[in-house]
Amino acid sequence: MSTANGVQMGVAIPQVFLDGPIDMALVGSWIRKAEDLGFDSLWVQEGIVGNFRSLEPVSLLSYAAALTAKVRLGTSVMLAPLRNPVQLAKSLGSLDQLSQGRLTVGLGLGGRLSDYATFGISPEKRVRRFVEVLEVMKRLWVEPEAHYQGTFWQLDGISMEPKPVQKPHPPIWFGGGHPRALKRAVRHGDGWMGAGSSSTAQFREAVNHLQTFLEEAGRDPSSFPISKRVYIAIDDDEARAEKRLREWFGGRYNNAERASEVGVWGSVSHCIEQLAEVVAAGAGMLMINPVFDHMDHLELLSQEVAPNL
Repeated sequence: MSTANGVQMGVAIPQVFLDGPIDMALVGSWIRKAEDLGFDSLWVQEGIVGNFRSLEPVSLLSYAAALTAKVRLGTSVMLAPLRNPVQLAKSLGSLDQLSQGRLTVGLGLGGRLSDYATFGISPEKRVRRFVEVLEVMKRLWVEPEAHYQGTFWQLDGISMEPKPVQKPHPPIWFGGGHPRALKRAVRHGDGWMGAGSSSTAQFREAVNHLQTFLEEAGRDPSSFPISKRVYIAIDDDEARAEKRLREWFGGRYNNAERASEVGVWGSVSHCIEQLAEVVAAGAGMLMINPVFDHMDHLELLSQEVAPNL
């Protein structure tokens, strides 16, 4: 699905359930409906540990792959340094096979150092670890017998089959808004997605950096997709919309205030105005993340927002 001005629109699969048990009937119906309505892509986020109910991203996308045939499927974003790259390459390569070449791999470094201890990993040299995860996966996906000598991983003629459907491998999009992270995205990635926890002003600043880095690297900006996750709450009662968005941010991120700083909420017309600002800041794709009334939001986004944005 594209908006009236040609911007692609993807949506986040219901994944985090704060008010009750995981509703798989909703998840399945929502996934089928999103594809039927023509959305460009379906997305999941990382959320392995926490006191909120959240489905594991690769497992959820595998389920979505079985229910769909055309829509692209993406992670936004998986914390690469917390994963074993050999196992992750196998899981994501298998997912690309299951979806017949519809996977976009979103990877990030992660902002909470406490996560590393939970996974039994030192946060030291985490950027080096991140880069090695990426390099190991690419070798396993591309080379018949992968060879790699790094600080954390060494491969000596390791084979992994089947290879992903997409060649040379599924597109890799990066998260992270720091200039160093943006440079890594240009150096190693195929696209970039602004975090849902960033404001439109922060997104615009990151896009400006990206454009500079792309020019310095001699890369064609038109071949490097730039997108943004946007948390949204459509409701003619704007106070109620903001309240519900803040409640969700409080449960998911322990930061209700952040919702008012980065979210989009209110009537359809007001949401269109706010989304237009994100597009003007440089988004070629909007990844819309409703946090309640999921089926209603699908209808509103496809029938009232996209045609008028």
